[in-house]
Amino acid sequence: NISFRQISIIIPIYNEVENIFLLLEEIKLYLDKKIQYEILIVNDNSQDNFLVEYEKLDLSKNINIINNISNLGQSKSIQNGIMHSKYDNIVTMDGDGQNHPKDILSLVNEYFENNYALVSGIRKKRKDSFIKKISSKIANKFRSIILKDNCPDTGCGLKIFNKNIFLKIPYFNGIHRFIPALFLSLNQKILYKSVDHRHRIRGISKYGTLDRMLKGLIDIVRVLLIIRKIKRND
Repeated sequence: NISFRQISIIIPIYNEVENIFLLLEEIKLYLDKKIQYEILIVNDNSQDNFLVEYEKLDLSKNINIINNISNLGQSKSIQNGIMHSKYDNIVTMDGDGQNHPKDILSLVNEYFENNYALVSGIRKKRKDSFIKKISSKIANKFRSIILKDNCPDTGCGLKIFNKNIFLKIPYFNGIHRFIPALFLSLNQKILYKSVDHRHRIRGISKYGTLDRMLKGLIDIVRVLLIIRKIKRND
């Protein structure tokens, strides 16, 4: 019964005016009449003409815009979306169109039918540059060994998780890349599921490589401390 499956889809964007409206059309195509959902677009102080273009369109009433007053980054944008969401089941996805909306229902079905706290997408055939793929593979392997989350692709934006469990975790900038490890530290039932990944057709990636890896190493230490604190309080 779709009335019992309610999700809040959070899409953080920064200068994605060339991608976001096509993505919204695709979400509507794959989800309408199949599940009850709202969409929260978190505009991270984009410098393109997203707001101007948005005002021109007659979009569905279940789409809401949250405007960050400055560029706060992906983690804070997701956090802001969660704080404004009306449902307890959160779907996150990237705004660049590389996550395929057809996979949302697959993750949602696993989540509801098997009572998972988190179902996290795994990009089996990534459509990124060689350097981005290899650096991500190294970072994922290192993180997985240290945090023991057995997650081969924590950077995949497409996930569904329980909002109330997420809000038990102390927030930090970078939290969106460590959701599986943090849910496991709370003894939650999670699943990794293969999803599609598409080429970026328009716009440019907002992430560097070396700076991202360095920040990731610092964040791993932070996550280890959070996990220790969680386990001490168990």
